Order: sequence, then C-alpha cells, then structure tokens
Amino acid sequence: MIEDINNDVFVRIQTDLLVVGDSIMTDRHHASNGNYEDDDPQNQIGGIIPAFPLSGWLRHGMEETVQEYGGTACHPGEANANFMKDGVYDRDLDAGYHEKGACTDDPKEDDGCVVFDLFGGFGGVPGKVMRRPIKFNPVRSSVDYTRGQAEGHYRRLNRNVVSRNEEDNREPLRNAEIDAVANLDGCWHLSFRETKPEFLGLLVEDIDFLDAHKTDFMHQLGGARNFGAGIVDCELINPLYEERELKRVFDRGKGNTNAMDEKDDQWAEEYRPAFVDALEERIEEGP
Repeated sequence: MIEDINNDVFVRIQTDLLVVGDSIMTDRHHASNGNYEDDDPQNQIGGIIPAFPLSGWLRHGMEETVQEYGGTACHPGEANANFMKDGVYDRDLDAGYHEKGACTDDPKEDDGCVVFDLFGGFGGVPGKVMRRPIKFNPVRSSVDYTRGQAEGHYRRLNRNVVSRNEEDNREPLRNAEIDAVANLDGCWHLSFRETKPEFLGLLVEDIDFLDAHKTDFMHQLGGARNFGAGIVDCELINPLYEERELKRVFDRGKGNTNAMDEKDDQWAEEYRPAFVDALEERIEEGP
C-alpha cells in the first residue's frame, strides 16, 4: 500500500496568529515603493516562516505520540549539551525519552527508533523527513498550495511595557517589537527521503494529537503563546489526492468531488489503519 503514497505530503495549517522565536523573513523590498513602514496596514508584504519552529512543533507531537503507544522517544539533545536548566536531561529520560542515538549502534547502517529514523542527528546522517519553510502571501491568487504555501498577513506589532505607579499614568517603560503573521491558512510541505508505512502512521497520529491539544501551552506553535499566538488547527491532507484535488481543498467556492470522497473513505478504512498498525509494530520492536 505504501507504493500508492507519494514522497510528498501536505499538512493543512490554520491559525489566527503566529509568532515564532526564529522571526519571519519578509519581502519588504517589494513594499510601498521604497517608502516602507513596517506597521502600515496597506503594505502587502509576503515572506517565509522558517522550518525550525515548525519542525520542533511537529517533533514534539511525534514524541508524545510514541510515548502514548508505550515507547520511548529519541531525545533531540545530547547528554553533554549546555542545557539552560540543571538536570533537565535526566528528567526527560525519566519522562519517556532515551538518550539521543542510544537506539542505534551505527547510524549509517541502523535506522534506530522511528523518531531517530525520521529526524536523524548523528555523523551527518540526515533524517528521512525533510521539512520546508512555509512561504506566505496576503494575496490569495499568488499562493501556490501545491508547493506548500499559505495565505497570511504580516505585521510588525509593538508592545509597550508600562509603569504600574499611579503617578506615572501608565507611561511606557520600554517597547518590544514582534513579527507576526495573522489569518494564516495554507499547507506545510513535507518530503520523505524514504517512505515507510510507520512514517505515515506516526505523522497522521501526530497531527491528530496536535490538533486535539492545540490549546495546551506545551503543544502550541512558536512563541508568545500567552498572547493567543500559536493555536493551530491542523490536519493531514489525504495523501491519495492528486495535485488538482489538493488545489480544490483550498478553493472556497468548491467542495469535494465524488472521487475525493471515495479517496477519503479509502484512506480512513484501508490505508490509515494499516499504517498505524505498522507504527505500533515498529514501536513494539523497541529502540
């Protein structure tokens, strides 16, 4: 069945507000004919959301999913790293992780656990899943969903930290600028260097987990989570869809075709259960 799945899959992402710690790269040189004001609502600025926060969000959900299936997840950091908190590595090991790379004797020959297999991390050995950045544009007609792009509206926000003393009349003490994208709707393009049934099983279970826990602080995307940013509606777009059907998903004037409905039934009744079974078997094998 895995032969029917393309190496490229797409995750639909919708969020009202996204702020990421890695910042956002924008096409400001196209804006306002050189008279760029970063807080001007008339600016039609596009840009790129880096893959780093997206990847961390995805991996965190995958680690939780593996643990829910009774396995331990490969730790993303090395034991001798300079962690900002004492004892954090040991606490993670107690909470359902194994040491990074402990699941493989030779990363060039042995795939290790499913998380290590997907994300890699030792000896220049890449993981099997490649995560692209999301390119966004405020003009819907300029968005190519088949390349993992999204509609989104960039603004630079200003936050004033004010004095609490009554005699200061809430005078600002300092100003903080934040890059944000609002009303994001599009898809994230993931590519498998090698497609395995357990990879699809873990991905679909992970995305369902992240969607169900989108208001949990630990499973929101990016920074500024206390301010409502990073609450993401997400779903794996049916991997059986063809390119024209993928475009139709984002066409607000059209619904599913009969062929798309048939593929949805196929995915739910045949493919997904088989891939989740493969994931369970992989986890039961242990690291």
